[in-house]
Amino acid sequence: MDSLEVSFQLILHSGNARSYAMEAITLAKKRNFTAALKSLEESGKELTEAHNIQTTLLQTEASGTPIDLSILLVHAQDHLMNSITVKDLAGEMVELYSTIEPLRKEDLSTDGN
Repeated sequence: MDSLEVSFQLILHSGNARSYAMEAITLAKKRNFTAALKSLEESGKELTEAHNIQTTLLQTEASGTPIDLSILLVHAQDHLMNSITVKDLAGEMVELYSTIEPLRKEDLSTDGN
C-alpha cells in the first residue's frame, strides 16, 4: 500500500469513526442508550481498522523501508487523533446522559406534588 492509499484509508476509517461517535451523542441525547452504545461500538471498529493501517505503516518504516511523508499523510494522522478524541468524549457523554436520565425521571415524578 503506498502512502497516498494509506492516507485515504486512514481518513476514511477515521471519518467513519468520528461520524459514529457523533451519532452516539445524538442518540444518547434522545435517550436511546442501546443505539448509542451500538454506535460507539461501530466507532471502535472503525478506529481499530485505522489503527491497523497505522500499525502497518509504522512497521514498514521500522523495518527500514522509507515512507513518503506528505501533507496528506500528516492530515490523515491528525484526522485519526481527532477521531480518537471525539470517540472518547462521546463515550463519556453517553455515560453522562445515561446517568442523568434516572434523575430526570425522578424530578418529573416529583413535579406534581
